[in-house]
Amino acid sequence: MIGTSRQAIWEFFGTELKRRREDAGLTQVELGALVFISGAYIGQFEQAIRKPQLDIAQRIDKALGTDGIFERLCRKLINDRRYADYFVEVVELERLATRICQFAPTVVPGLLQTPEYARTVTLAANPFVTDEYVEDIVAARLERAHILKDATRPEYWVILHENVLRIPVGGDEVMARQLDHIAGLMQERVGWVTVLPYAAAAHASMSGMLQLMDFEDAPPVAYTETSFSGTLMDDPAVVKRAQRAYDLLRVAALSPEASLALIESMAEDYRRCASTT
Repeated sequence: MIGTSRQAIWEFFGTELKRRREDAGLTQVELGALVFISGAYIGQFEQAIRKPQLDIAQRIDKALGTDGIFERLCRKLINDRRYADYFVEVVELERLATRICQFAPTVVPGLLQTPEYARTVTLAANPFVTDEYVEDIVAARLERAHILKDATRPEYWVILHENVLRIPVGGDEVMARQLDHIAGLMQERVGWVTVLPYAAAAHASMSGMLQLMDFEDAPPVAYTETSFSGTLMDDPAVVKRAQRAYDLLRVAALSPEASLALIESMAEDYRRCASTT
């Protein structure tokens, strides 16, 4: 229900944007020029395919003289308690990205998680919360993954450390289904997933997870996260260093074919263990 209500508000945002733009006598291209984005992006905002960042909403208000209505709507939508404060902007940027590259050292990335895996991870970090809270978090994670099903879905590159495959989150059955899910997405060419094996030893991102995002009309960003905080970086020099680290991880990882074979083999091992217990 939460995802549905949020989508309805985004659709209202788009409908209202189209109405106000047409009242102002502007085409999508003309409004885009005023707010420094493409006309195609304005069209995608109006169709609720993509969601604008707060600064874009503010520029739209200024261009159309709409007294802050789009900023207020945007703030309402990005103020989502299902995400930590430091992660809200990352979620919005994922929806705008043309390419997402992730390195996961210990946990399956949220965009790849099954409901059972997401539920287990959430409860492990929040053992005293209500079932409603857990289900809200799981729903938010699955909602994020919808970007991989969109016609405008980004290129999605993932490097999983072998830890991710071998830590039995949720037990054997949950892990078998989780790895089956990842293998299925690889076979459907939804994402390009490789595994960084233990044999690679020291690697270029020993300090933790790394996420890179590229955009059509904006500079790239990098994001890193610990258990309790995250940092979104857009300084060109820092992003360049992060991109280089990702390149080094990529060359140290197994080939896509070898990675798929390992993931499928591990899924079968978990399935075999589950059937004997």
